[in-house]
Amino acid sequence: MAQHEGQNDLKRTMKSRHLFMVSLGGVIGTGLFLSSGYTIGQAGPGGAMLAYLVGGFIMYLVMLCLGELSVAMPHAGSFQVYATKFIGPGTGFAVGWLYWLTWVVTTAMLCSLLLETT
Repeated sequence: MAQHEGQNDLKRTMKSRHLFMVSLGGVIGTGLFLSSGYTIGQAGPGGAMLAYLVGGFIMYLVMLCLGELSVAMPHAGSFQVYATKFIGPGTGFAVGWLYWLTWVVTTAMLCSLLLETT
């Protein structure tokens, strides 16, 4: 009996694929599943799929452009550095503050949803 106890122990390690699946589940859970019912109700299943495909393609293009910029011109800082360099300092300032505001509003909404459900 004692020789079989060691075989059922769980390993306390995480590989990179485990972290990838956790992060993918977190992104899909919050971004996709919370608003899918409303989207399907408004646009129907075909319209929802088309909207998600178009939005995903646009996000892919944005991330591709940011990746190209960060490889061509590595800078310490956020993506607002590129807006400052290529458009102007006022645009970079606005992009930085709007990005901050986006996360503040998102955090506040998530906190209010969590407090509302408890």
